[in-house]
Amino acid sequence: MRIHTLDELTPKGKRVLLRADLNVPLKDGQVTDRARLEVLCPTIRELSRAGARIAVCSHLGRPKGQWIAAFSLRPVAAALADVLGRKVGFVSSCVGSAAERAVASLADGEVLVLENTRFDPREEKNDPAMAEDLARLADVYVDDAFSTAHRAHASTEGVARKLPAYAGRLMQAELAALEAVLEHPEHPLAAVLGGAKVSTKLELLDNLVRHMDILVLGGAMANTFLAAQGVAVGKSLQEPEMQEKAREIIARAQQENCEVILPEDVVVGDHPASDISARTVPVDAVPADAMILDLGPATVRMLIARMAAWRTLVWNGPLGVFETPPFDKATTDFASAVASATEAGHLTSVAGGGETIAALRRAGVAGRLTHVSTAGGAFLEWLEGRTLPGVAALEW
Repeated sequence: MRIHTLDELTPKGKRVLLRADLNVPLKDGQVTDRARLEVLCPTIRELSRAGARIAVCSHLGRPKGQWIAAFSLRPVAAALADVLGRKVGFVSSCVGSAAERAVASLADGEVLVLENTRFDPREEKNDPAMAEDLARLADVYVDDAFSTAHRAHASTEGVARKLPAYAGRLMQAELAALEAVLEHPEHPLAAVLGGAKVSTKLELLDNLVRHMDILVLGGAMANTFLAAQGVAVGKSLQEPEMQEKAREIIARAQQENCEVILPEDVVVGDHPASDISARTVPVDAVPADAMILDLGPATVRMLIARMAAWRTLVWNGPLGVFETPPFDKATTDFASAVASATEAGHLTSVAGGGETIAALRRAGVAGRLTHVSTAGGAFLEWLEGRTLPGVAALEW
């Protein structure tokens, strides 16, 4: 893939429309998680130091083309100023005369946040007229929002076709990490896939078995595969209607020489809550009245031992009900081992997805992997082998 990056841009004095992901959680008008703001800062600081005049655009929530106070980016602009440690302006429109005047008033190095792009009903329709309105604000376009690259919207795809377009540093890092996993990996290449449902990850599973040497299944997803193999899983969460599809995936994996690893032992309980009912049993001895809530210690030890031979790992989805001890242990122990192998230089590790990030933070290792994607849907669609409109618009 060939894309333009900031290395090729001389931004001094230029108006830069920076597509960011400011879709952060708010409570009582305050940003409660600044992670997406923090990872955006390197691109903003680099552009600012080089003398760009930066207009940041983003969506927030799903206002469906209407102005809704709860979805205004004004408090996010204030939080961004705090994270950057400098003044950040705000204008209560994303296009039109007010936005154009606000951008025209910027001095070299100054930063301005435009109002929520989804307040304009043309945004999600990728209306060419809105793309033109956005393009009038800038001389160049920089996309640093990989997490929105799977959406063909006016601010993510349309405007990128109308201005010289570049990838920001976060976008560049995301693409490099994912290319390292799917396009130029060092083998053996393993994927760890957790989460609840097979039905939501069919395309992902189909693509992974074609690329991976090893596929490890955990979380409730593994229950469906176990049941499809005739293993009694008690009252565990599973999808009976997906068992045939699970068998097809295993058969396809065999054809593709992809080894599928399922649990050897599991931790069960009466319900997914912290209580004294938690106990470890062999996978073929799950009580009829119990639920599988985590991978067992023997399975985790086996995975960690196998990891010594792996060279590349992609991870999406926790291995158990990680939010509730003691059913977080498999995810935490495995995450710590992945971090150690990465730091020792034995493993290239890429993880992504909202629950995965939360689990890595809970384990205290989010900063110790090769790359942790801040994207959700875009991360999964890339792993499914789809073309992302926001990325395609940057290619040349």
